[in-house]
Amino acid sequence: MIDKIFRKYLEIKSLDEFKEVSLNNNNYNLKLLKINDFQLNKFFYKQVGKKYQWTDRLIWKNQNWIDYISNKNLFTFVLKNNEDLVGFFELIFHEGKKEIEIAYFGILEEYFKKKLGGYLLSEAIKKSFTFHPTRVFAHTCSLDHQNALKNYLARGMKIYKSEILKKSF
Repeated sequence: MIDKIFRKYLEIKSLDEFKEVSLNNNNYNLKLLKINDFQLNKFFYKQVGKKYQWTDRLIWKNQNWIDYISNKNLFTFVLKNNEDLVGFFELIFHEGKKEIEIAYFGILEEYFKKKLGGYLLSEAIKKSFTFHPTRVFAHTCSLDHQNALKNYLARGMKIYKSEILKKSF
């Protein structure tokens, strides 16, 4: 069966365009991983991505994961509720263009419907601007969470490109 996938590319160029969501719960904390642990990136990729057909990295061997997380321009942030894992995002700094890509972003299913998506995306955008980029960009598609596009737009990101892909299932 062939189906259409609608992909949107989004960007934000200034914190002046940004609409932040705060979190009023002290049990949650967001931390940059200081020590690269490919198992954590792999865990989030598999657990968050299983609902959204993230499949390209499922064939990766451990060495592929190690190589990926060893990139000096990759920054992984993890959201926890006390000590329990909640969600993550990966930022990639494209040095030559002075741009930040929100490469992967997501929350574990047991934390859905707790208003954490807006907060986590707010943090991803704020952390991105600490690099003083010319823009922060991301993409989402019709396979992602039903509120993904709404969340990006609500945070002040704008669509700069759309495309339709065909996917074989």
